[in-house]
Amino acid sequence: MFFSFSTNHTAFFSLVSSLCLVGLSLPVYAESPVSDTPIVLAESPVSSAPTIDSPVALESASEQWSVHGQATYINQFKNNFNSPYYGSKSLLNKSDGDISKSYTFSATAFLGTRLWEGAEAYINPEMFEGIPFSGLSGLGGFSNGELQKGTAIPPIYYMARMFLRQTFGFGGGQEHIEGVANQLAGNVDKRRLVVTYGTFSALDFFDANAYSHDPRTQFLNWSLMASGAYDYAANSRGYTYGFVGEYYHDEEWVMRLARLAMPKSPNSLALDYDLTQQYGNTAEITHLHTINGQAGKARVLVFQNRGIMSTYNNAMNFGQQSNTTPDILSTRYGYQTKWGYALNGEQAITENIGAFGRWSWNNGQTETQAFTDISNSLSGGLSIKGAGWGRPQDTIGIGAALNGISSQQISYLQKGGVTMFIGDGRLNYKKEQIFETFYSWNVYKSLSLSADYQRIANPGYNTDRGPVNFYGLRAHIEM
Repeated sequence: MFFSFSTNHTAFFSLVSSLCLVGLSLPVYAESPVSDTPIVLAESPVSSAPTIDSPVALESASEQWSVHGQATYINQFKNNFNSPYYGSKSLLNKSDGDISKSYTFSATAFLGTRLWEGAEAYINPEMFEGIPFSGLSGLGGFSNGELQKGTAIPPIYYMARMFLRQTFGFGGGQEHIEGVANQLAGNVDKRRLVVTYGTFSALDFFDANAYSHDPRTQFLNWSLMASGAYDYAANSRGYTYGFVGEYYHDEEWVMRLARLAMPKSPNSLALDYDLTQQYGNTAEITHLHTINGQAGKARVLVFQNRGIMSTYNNAMNFGQQSNTTPDILSTRYGYQTKWGYALNGEQAITENIGAFGRWSWNNGQTETQAFTDISNSLSGGLSIKGAGWGRPQDTIGIGAALNGISSQQISYLQKGGVTMFIGDGRLNYKKEQIFETFYSWNVYKSLSLSADYQRIANPGYNTDRGPVNFYGLRAHIEM
C-alpha cells in the first residue's frame, strides 16, 4: 500500500514533476544543526529559525521571489494489542472495527515575493488526504504528526498559509539569511523586529527544536514533535490566524509575542477571527549558546488560551445533579481560561549527535481546545547523523515521552466521561509511555525514505489496555 497511490496521488505527483521540469524550484540545502554535511531541510519554519549562511552581509545575494514545494506520504499499521474492553473514544483493534492501516499524504507549495523595503508576502496552497486510526481516538500522543482532526478522503485543498512579514532593522551589523521555503535570501540586521500578520501555524514560530519539530522528516509522534501540554492555537487542520512579533538581539536572544485565533468551538475548523473574546496568547524567549564549542538553544514559553469551553468539574457536577454520565459537551457555560508553560532545549554533543528535551505543563481544568489531551509531558531523545557508517545525510532518531493528565480529567474519565480524543468508559490511570525510533535514508538529494517504530504503553492513560506497537513508512521529497 505504501506505493499504491490512488489516481489523485498520481495526478499530484505528475503536477510536482512538471514544476520541477520547468525549473520553478530547485533543492535548497542548509547546514545541519550537528554536521558540516549539507542536508535537505524540511518545511521551513516561517521565521523562528532563519538559516544564517553568512555572519556578514553578502553582496548581490537577495531573492525577489521564490518557489518551493514538498510532498510527504506516511503509512502506518499497528498490532492487535490487549483490549479487554473499549469505549466510544478508545483506540481499537481491527477486530473491534478499526481500519487495518492509517495513512496521510500532504503536498505544499511555498510561494514568496518581496513587496517593498523589508516587506515580504507568502502563500502556501496545500493538499491533504488521510485517515486516522479509530477516528483519531484513544491516545494522548498520536502516532503521526501529519494527521488532521478528521478523515480527508477524497483529498482536500486549502490555503495553509497566507501572511505578510515586515522587518525593521536596528543595526548591530548584518548577516545573510539563506533562501529556503517561506524564507527569501537576503541581508538583515542582527538587531531587528519582525512582525507577521496572516494565517500560519503557531508551531512555525513557537516551540521549535532542531532535532524534533517536523514530522515530515523527524519524529512522528505528537508528544515528540512538540511540547505535549502546549495547547497551541490551531483549527482542526493545525493552522491559525493572528499577529506575531519577534525581536532578534545580536546572535544570542530572540523574544516572541503573539495573539492568535482559537477555534470557535474546541477542535473545530472555523476560527474566531475577532481576537477579542476567544484567543491564544503566547510568549517565548530563546537563548542561543555554545557548550564545548557546540551550538545549543534554550527556550521558555508561556501561553494563555481563552474560549468557550467546559471544565471537567462542571461536567461532573452536572452529571451528579442529573444522575447521568458527565459530558463536557453539555456544560460549555461560558468563557474559560487555560494556561501553561513549556521548557525546551536542544544541544549538539558532537558534529553528528544532537540531544533535545522538553517539559510542558498546563492547568488541565478545561477540555482540550486545539491540540490533544495532555496536561503534563516530559520528552527527549537523540538525533544521530550517519557519518560514522558512511551515510552522512542519513539520520537515526531515538526518543521517548511520558504524558499525563490532570486529577480533574482523571476523575471525569473514571466516571465514564469522554473527551474529543479519549474515553474507554472506565480508567485505571497510569501515565502514557511512548518510545519512538526512526531511520531516515537519504535516497537522492531531496528524496528520503524513513522506517519508524513506536511503542505506546497505557494508551489513553489506561493501564488495562495495550501496549500498542506502530510500524510506519514515510516518503518525503522537497523541491
